[in-house]
Amino acid sequence: MKKKNHPGGPLKNYMNWPLMLTILLVLMNIPLYYFDRTAGICVSVFAALYFLIMLGIFLANKSAMRNEVISFATQYGTVQKKLLNEFEIPYALLDYNSKILWMNETFSRITEKDKEYHKSIATIFPSITRELLEKEEHNDHIKVEWKDRVYRASVGKIYFDEETAEGNLIELEQKDQFLTALYLFDETELHESIQEIRDQQLVAMLIYIDNYEEALESVEEVKRSLLVALVDRKVSKYFSDRDSIIKKIEKDKYFVAFKQKYLEALIEDKFSILEDVKTVKVGNEMAVTLSIGVGVSGNSYNQKYEYARMAIDLALGRGGDQVVVKEGEKISYFGGKSRQVEKMTRVKARVKAHALREILESREEVFIMGHSISDMDAFGSAIGIYCAAQVLGKKAHIVLDEVTSSLRPMKECFTEEKGYPADMFVRSERALEMADYRSVVVVVDTNRPNYTECPELLKKTKTIVVFDHHRQSSEVIDNAVLSYIETYASSTCEMVAEVLQYFNENIHLKPNEADSIYAGILIDTNNFMTKTGVRTFEAAAYLRRCGAEVTRVRKLLRDDMAAYKARAEAVRHAEVYRGAFAISICPADRDVESPTIAGAQAANELLNIVGIKASFVLTEYNEKIYISSRSIDEINVQLIMERLGGGGHLNVAGAQMKDCTVSEAKRRIQVTLDKMLEEGDIEV
Repeated sequence: MKKKNHPGGPLKNYMNWPLMLTILLVLMNIPLYYFDRTAGICVSVFAALYFLIMLGIFLANKSAMRNEVISFATQYGTVQKKLLNEFEIPYALLDYNSKILWMNETFSRITEKDKEYHKSIATIFPSITRELLEKEEHNDHIKVEWKDRVYRASVGKIYFDEETAEGNLIELEQKDQFLTALYLFDETELHESIQEIRDQQLVAMLIYIDNYEEALESVEEVKRSLLVALVDRKVSKYFSDRDSIIKKIEKDKYFVAFKQKYLEALIEDKFSILEDVKTVKVGNEMAVTLSIGVGVSGNSYNQKYEYARMAIDLALGRGGDQVVVKEGEKISYFGGKSRQVEKMTRVKARVKAHALREILESREEVFIMGHSISDMDAFGSAIGIYCAAQVLGKKAHIVLDEVTSSLRPMKECFTEEKGYPADMFVRSERALEMADYRSVVVVVDTNRPNYTECPELLKKTKTIVVFDHHRQSSEVIDNAVLSYIETYASSTCEMVAEVLQYFNENIHLKPNEADSIYAGILIDTNNFMTKTGVRTFEAAAYLRRCGAEVTRVRKLLRDDMAAYKARAEAVRHAEVYRGAFAISICPADRDVESPTIAGAQAANELLNIVGIKASFVLTEYNEKIYISSRSIDEINVQLIMERLGGGGHLNVAGAQMKDCTVSEAKRRIQVTLDKMLEEGDIEV
């Protein structure tokens, strides 16, 4: 339908002013009739003549006036269009569907599109979508790239009602649509300058030899200096090629500084020095491994060095033989595929035992807690710490909310009838009421605050002790006054058994207490078949001397029929993925009291199948998806679980997922395996 145009705004008021004066004359004429009738008649005649004359002039010049306005607007628009067309800044006008209506010569030259190009702007710049243009907020910092240039796109909406609200010459109907003005600002030089500044920044790196003493002991004495020299040469050559400064600060430690522009090349190379240094062989039975911590993006040199120190601590806490890059809050991991080397010396255990004793002696009350849905390792290690506190005469409590079916027979050995206090086990709510700043909280079998039985309890006191055998992640209990994390240990119970031997000469475990710690070692090693070393058997021997009975423990750890059937169902319905990975779902029936434990047992069972290199069992429980993953020695399941937000060991790991179904979680595992196989992080 054809729209009508009418004069509007100031133009309309200007053209109507003679009529306004006629009304004014009429109003002035009325009072004259009261004073002099003749004068009133004269003015009335004058007003009528004035109106007729002005009406004639208006009608005679209306067409000419409109033509003059249109002519002026046309000339004004032509000048504007010419200025925009020759504007040095690339400019384009888009409709509400993001299609190009018009572009100036600069925009056309940059994009290599002629002015007849009326397709969507997304065909040129994919990042500028229709949804982005429809947003109400201003989009002034959209980064777009074209050819080898970088532009900042500034987008603004043009509404007809806003443009015609002031100074309308023509009244417009339909004001609900808008146009979009797009400007491009070339910031290539700015980005290049910023990148150059970033590339020239210093990166701090710390390199530690994980097994320096052990490697030297495995080689003849005359060849030890040669082994050290070859390792030094490998490290120096690898980093000197990248314009680095290498300084050996201790016999097994290096400090390296280099420009940040070389970091990307090291990441693409996946820090091949980790594997290269293992090739150093001069008769040594044990391969040399390195741990590397990298500090990036600090505000000062000191902060970058602090980042590097934090990164190397995290690398060592995760078992060594890997690189940790800390860039502000972002942490990246590389390597970590080899098995941890068992330390034969117990010096560290003795030092930690003495430190633990000093801490417990200085506190009035002790609270011990493991991870949520506690297992036998967490329970047994908590019992060990409880015994240590009892020897010192300290009041101790074990925080335990949920008692699983596998844990209940063991917990029933610690009742009031058997001489234990009623408040030996307390729930999280009670622990929060009892704890204060004079208390000490001992966390066992986990080093993640959110995984503990009661994360709020960590905020009640500043004295926190951590005992764990899992690899550290970026989320750790970072305010612990004593942290004893040994990833080579088979279980936390093994670590606690060692500490107890140095804690006090008078300490003596009761048979049921020794049974609990022994059971933790037994479960985590899958009956001494995985992650066992010399010290594992030594800890078991100590517990046996304290009265642990193998037959009694086996009876306590027996499953009920429902859990056994659930485990058998998980094994029966397992799917083999990529010919090497067993993936299954453990049914969470109502009859199964602890389906997560049944899932972990099923994951162990699946490894007995020929050709299976890693197993993954998913269990839906308490609105979460629990994943238990196991391997023998060929696949590092800990790296896989870390991709899914979990962690653990090279052979034993797990993860938890929220807000997804079992099928979606299973698909995520498959996608992760595909990606890691493609990237070379795992091999089948």
